[in-house]
Amino acid sequence: MIPIPAIDLQGGRCVRLSQGDFDQETVYGDDPVAMALRWQGLGAQRLHVIDLDGAREGSPRNHDAIAGIAAALAIPVQVGGGIRDAATVEKLLFLGVDRCILGTRAAQDRAWAEEMFRTFGERLILGIDAKDGRVAIKGWVETTPLTAVELALALKPAGAQRIIYTDISRDGMLTGPNVAATARLAAETGLAVIASGGMSTLDDLHRLAAYPGIEGAIIGRALYTGAIDLAEAVRAYPG
Repeated sequence: MIPIPAIDLQGGRCVRLSQGDFDQETVYGDDPVAMALRWQGLGAQRLHVIDLDGAREGSPRNHDAIAGIAAALAIPVQVGGGIRDAATVEKLLFLGVDRCILGTRAAQDRAWAEEMFRTFGERLILGIDAKDGRVAIKGWVETTPLTAVELALALKPAGAQRIIYTDISRDGMLTGPNVAATARLAAETGLAVIASGGMSTLDDLHRLAAYPGIEGAIIGRALYTGAIDLAEAVRAYPG
């Protein structure tokens, strides 16, 4: 398991939201490339970038920042937020992005998602954001009847290999991840799972690492507040 620092982009700036609420924004920097280089310099092996504007509006809005980050870093970058067609995936991969995260449309359009995974395979990650146990979409402003396990199992035969699982109630709150739900998702689907939402201390990583199938932990606000030291986390979990 590896710690994965997160950069959330809104209006070209690095921000963090609380529980996905766009009205609860904290700005942590105006230079996403400098922030990305900071995390790489502290030993990050992968960077997680979310285009918040894209997630809400339906197509990526922070292309310049994403392109700058991908060009500046030597480590792989995974990107999500508003990726709802093949052309967007192709553009992001052309910019140097390593993996693209499919969320909203994958939950809404099963046939499309299956075709995407058959086409791009390992270059895609299934992003599952859950609210009260149900899959949330459109920047977390709507929920669906689907459970995380149901969505993952539906797309596994088409080639989905890994999931980023976020419990929205924990995201940005520094209350710890939903370890039980994350471990259950890994166990019931047999897919690799990257945990997200609520990382608050190094002990959270210790608890996640105890379960097979959890290959990474995305850390956001805790890095920006200093609650988790990335260099220390990388030493503990070098991959």
